[in-house]
Amino acid sequence: MSSERPGELGFTAAHDVPVPYLQRVASYYQALGYGAPYEWAHYAEVPFRLLEKPLARCRVALVTTAAPFRPGAGDQGPGAPYNAKAKFFSVYSGDSTIDHDLRISHVAIDRQHTTAEDPATWFPLAALRRSAAAGRIGSLAPRFHGAPTNRSLRTTLGVDAPEIVARCRADAVDAAVLVANCPVCHQTVSLVARLLEQAGIATVVMGCAKDIVEHVGVPRLLFSDFPLGNAAGRPKDEASQALTLELALRMLEAAPGPRTTVQSPLRWSENADWKLDYCNIERLAPEEIRRRRAEFDAAKAQAKELRG
Repeated sequence: MSSERPGELGFTAAHDVPVPYLQRVASYYQALGYGAPYEWAHYAEVPFRLLEKPLARCRVALVTTAAPFRPGAGDQGPGAPYNAKAKFFSVYSGDSTIDHDLRISHVAIDRQHTTAEDPATWFPLAALRRSAAAGRIGSLAPRFHGAPTNRSLRTTLGVDAPEIVARCRADAVDAAVLVANCPVCHQTVSLVARLLEQAGIATVVMGCAKDIVEHVGVPRLLFSDFPLGNAAGRPKDEASQALTLELALRMLEAAPGPRTTVQSPLRWSENADWKLDYCNIERLAPEEIRRRRAEFDAAKAQAKELRG
């Protein structure tokens, strides 16, 4: 056995790897008292569609899990706590030529290490417009589409994903960029991507939860090793956002086959300790676990009331 320690060889910390969200989420909700772990979608076969023409001649759509701002639904701004009142439960579409006020307070992003202050980090509509203006893509689809983050696989596969496919086909879309935020968002956009590919539309998922997307099985994943809520780049860093989108567009052009993952070279920070916190039950005191259980129960009740 060698007596050499990793630090002496210039190695990074052992936890400086992609956050294991599947394991963390399972342990977290079991510790909160919710019994059997959630069963995530998982496929052996993955559909894959090559672009039939150069990207500079393709129409590209954007799919998001962000929610339109709802006046009167409570705090939805930067740094807002989880807000179930801001959730939406049906697919919506928006005009891609104008700006929109979308928020992500309704999903479980990493609130300890990011604030959702810059929509461009999770809704790259303006960046896609610039790509179209520069001729990098042929055009931006006239509508973007919002995907509800249903935990129900039956609802996502039977209702929401087919509706997004139908809208993309109506807009004569060639390719789609899908941006995830929370853990369930990553599953949702992965399922949508799969159905889009089956319909002949090439896709790339932009996400921060590598294990969830790869567990579901998608054609293309651009993985950013950032806190959840920043799949499109660092906040207030247009160069980071531009590079992240460019990497995703290159994947549409060059991915050799299904299950292609490319990791962005960008780092969130030099210190990787942020990766230790999200849903890490080992870092929570018993009273904090009880508080979070009560908070989650209240959020579920709010969502049930809204859905009803």
